[in-house]
Amino acid sequence: MSRTVGLIAGWGRFPVLFAEKARRMGHRVCCVGLKGLASDELPGACDEYHSVGIAKWGRIVRTLRRSGVRDIVMAGKIHKTELLRPGRIWDLVPDFGALKFWYGARRRDNRDDSLLLGVISEIERRGFHCASALDFCPELLVQKGVITRRSPSAGEMTDVKFGWELAKEMGRLDVGQSVAVRDRAVLAVEAIEGTDSAIRRAGELARGGAFVVVKVAKPQQDMRFDVPTVGTSTVETMHKAGGRVLAVEAGQTIIIDEAETVALADRFGISIVAL
Repeated sequence: MSRTVGLIAGWGRFPVLFAEKARRMGHRVCCVGLKGLASDELPGACDEYHSVGIAKWGRIVRTLRRSGVRDIVMAGKIHKTELLRPGRIWDLVPDFGALKFWYGARRRDNRDDSLLLGVISEIERRGFHCASALDFCPELLVQKGVITRRSPSAGEMTDVKFGWELAKEMGRLDVGQSVAVRDRAVLAVEAIEGTDSAIRRAGELARGGAFVVVKVAKPQQDMRFDVPTVGTSTVETMHKAGGRVLAVEAGQTIIIDEAETVALADRFGISIVAL
């Protein structure tokens, strides 16, 4: 049944793809795009669009409520480094709701899951329902198999299997979802900087490149947020850094613009495999 869906949009193409798919399904999309993060394509992809600062929690809630939203979807990346930057309180100018959440909530820590589950709890406490964007567009999840022309070599698959166990453990600890490996040695582990920065660091450490990148879902993955996502920018970064294989988790990873991403990987001789 058609309804008005609220979209809180961060960085990247995923929020745009979600909005387009939800509208094709007959839903009305009211989007709150986070300033400095949301794509310029979003206003044209939604029925209603509002640009709001990331620390304006009260305004976000009021905007969605006025538009008759009951179901809210969060999509797109939020660069956590902005929340930890010195002087952030003056740049972000948080409202009372944001200050109460950041300083008053009883959280064990400020890891991704702790913060985002706290946000969902706040959303639902105010009478909304938080849904997964993948309820609307499950076709974005990659299927099992090698999706590029080139398959990983036997040696590369050995590194993939080695990296897989490490990435899963990092995910369990909620540190990050990606690792870069060469010859069964860890070059880089993703943390707060994000996947692309971790790949660039691996390229600096492994002169000559030829490393593999493994990106997986957390064992405790909540599909309402922080779903592993790759796309053309990931492939571009790997090519510049010298990466040769990108291994992701089938059924748990989003490939943005899959046809374009695979074509670019084929052009660069990079293998993408979903396990």
